[in-house]
Amino acid sequence: MGAKRPLIAVLTGAGISTDSGIPDYRGPKGLWQRDPKAQELVTIGPYLADPEVRRRSWLMRRDVGALGAEPNAGHLALVALERSGLPVRVLTQNVDGLHQRSGLPERKVLELHGTAQRVQCVRCRVRGPMARALERVAAGEPDPVCEECGGVLKPCTVMFGEALDPVVLDQAEAIAKACDLFVAVGTLLQVHPVAALPQLALEAGARLVIVNGEPTPYDPVAHEVIREPISLALPALVRRIIAGEFAGDSGEG
Repeated sequence: MGAKRPLIAVLTGAGISTDSGIPDYRGPKGLWQRDPKAQELVTIGPYLADPEVRRRSWLMRRDVGALGAEPNAGHLALVALERSGLPVRVLTQNVDGLHQRSGLPERKVLELHGTAQRVQCVRCRVRGPMARALERVAAGEPDPVCEECGGVLKPCTVMFGEALDPVVLDQAEAIAKACDLFVAVGTLLQVHPVAALPQLALEAGARLVIVNGEPTPYDPVAHEVIREPISLALPALVRRIIAGEFAGDSGEG
């Protein structure tokens, strides 16, 4: 593990939020399985080109109810890990903001795919709260436009067909290379470039633990694979980490 101060990196995907009532995309009961056409609702090309896709997309955001979701035991376990004094960084593919709502400091959460808590105009780039846009949908605007310039509104998320913010990706890669323990939770590790982060950690000498209900490409090289439900498995894993089973001596976060 080396003499450097141990660092724990936790990559979270949709699976950590399903117990909060937010459906995942690719799992056996995920959104894509129930409605294969739903992927176009979060794909930038169709979204910009077709008003009907945008109308369906706004209804999906309304029905998913992510703004009203509450953190679950998995999120709270990571708060306990951070408050133990161990240095922790959470890299999340989720856009629901539940890590911050659960009590993790903003500076320790890196949102790889942006946030669904806010919207942005694709023309003038002005931003505003998602709650305000959904209020307009509820009031009868099926495809609310920018109140400043009339442009198309989209969530401040990275849609399919869009590139990740290079600054955010660079930060995530630096954390993966510097960590001693890399924990992947609730993600199938199939979407690049984020799916490359565990490999960077392994190449730098970190241990890899995977907590996921379905197999991932990294299972054969992981030091441990945990198949139990995340809300049960993650609190137990955190207790082991705090006890020193993986990360060794603690340092300041």
